[in-house]
Amino acid sequence: MTTPNYSLAELVIVAAAEAWRHDGEVMATGIGPLPRLGTALAKTTFNPALQTTDGECFYTSEPVPPGPRSHREPEIEGWSPYDRVFSTLWGGKRHAMVAPVQIDRFGQTNISVIGDHAKPKSAMLGARGFPGNSVHHPNSFFFASHTTRAFVPGEVDFVCSAGYNPARYLNGKPPAGLDLRIIVTELAVLDFGAPDHAVRVVSLHPGVTFEQVQDNTGFPLVRPDHIPTTPAPTAGQLELIARLDPNGVRKTVFKDNPPAIAGLHEAGHERPRRTQDRPAHLRDRHPGPL
Repeated sequence: MTTPNYSLAELVIVAAAEAWRHDGEVMATGIGPLPRLGTALAKTTFNPALQTTDGECFYTSEPVPPGPRSHREPEIEGWSPYDRVFSTLWGGKRHAMVAPVQIDRFGQTNISVIGDHAKPKSAMLGARGFPGNSVHHPNSFFFASHTTRAFVPGEVDFVCSAGYNPARYLNGKPPAGLDLRIIVTELAVLDFGAPDHAVRVVSLHPGVTFEQVQDNTGFPLVRPDHIPTTPAPTAGQLELIARLDPNGVRKTVFKDNPPAIAGLHEAGHERPRRTQDRPAHLRDRHPGPL
């Protein structure tokens, strides 16, 4: 097998961009370098109506590269202070791709604590805006590390954002504004498109099998009859990603910036990638918020 001329990070950016393909004019928020570059790629290719910010308080005509601002100043299109941001998201005109620490089979996520809330093993950000955001506008998710510590059995340790758990709602009906879209990880792309919003595998990254994804997930996944391979970046997309990320921040997300094909042997052949045999760039790593 020939080593691909694109990285896992670049594959993830292209997969993440698809989250905003059909959104039209909404505020696109990508939390972390790869989701952020996904919004940038979407805006500069198939959805120019997307609104992206400079990360502070302005909408810009072109995406602002992550990292140091050593390049030209962005062209300002509009003002985006807190008031306008919250009016936008409460009105459902935002689609965020967030990076929680845990997710469960219902799509509930956690960025607050690991363990018992009364005596947690680890305290993190707190719920912050997750509760309200999760029921007012579409949300997608990114996990740099797809493990059973992130994709947990049962429920997440502390529910910060709403999901499709009927036990959490009066009459078992989730809020009308709940709209969970896709999950992008370093193994696959998933969504909530199965019956009862069960999580299913949409595509597998090159060299990854369904069994490997299931082994690294703490709850059963829905397996379609046919699962395609996650589309590889085109030459044009790779050139554009390099321009959108002149500081090379994408290369720092996964250790050693590995190629997109899972677990290549020195001889160039695939080997199984399971919980007990994870690649070096993910081994012994706890998924943290970006």
